[in-house]
Amino acid sequence: MEEQTLTATEAAEERGVRTDKKTIIVFSGDLDKMMAAFIIANGAAAMGDDVTMFFTFWGLNALRRPEKVQISKPKSTLQAMFGRMMPRGPNKLGLSKMNFAGMGAPMMKKVMKDNHVMSLDELIATAKEQGIKLVACTMSMDVMGLREEELMDGLEFAGVGSYLGEADEANVNLFI
Repeated sequence: MEEQTLTATEAAEERGVRTDKKTIIVFSGDLDKMMAAFIIANGAAAMGDDVTMFFTFWGLNALRRPEKVQISKPKSTLQAMFGRMMPRGPNKLGLSKMNFAGMGAPMMKKVMKDNHVMSLDELIATAKEQGIKLVACTMSMDVMGLREEELMDGLEFAGVGSYLGEADEANVNLFI
């Protein structure tokens, strides 16, 4: 009897894993890590992959609207404190290393611009244009006191079960 050898792609597909599906958990709210997450996501989408980004805890800060928004449901004192302390939107994120009391992010943005690297705002817009699914974790939103109206348009809202369902089908799952 001749033994049949499966390729890695065939073996993955036999297990119900799609080789054209990627998921990324975005946990960090640091500018450099957020840039990496969106560069990888946009690269995968440009290659034709189905990409889901699941934003949880500090990663939600990049999805916040930069302006203060009227909310429909009042927040607890702790939730209101979180809201005041956390960065509001992608342009307020600091660096994970060498932040230099807040000067690191503007320096990094200048170097990126000088080298024709897309800004985080541009990467987010490109992700939306490419159909990357941006999912805000509802449990983290509850804990941190964030409401849907405080986040940018074009998001989906779901819990960890939804993410795990996506991850079960993907051949790449990243945690950034």
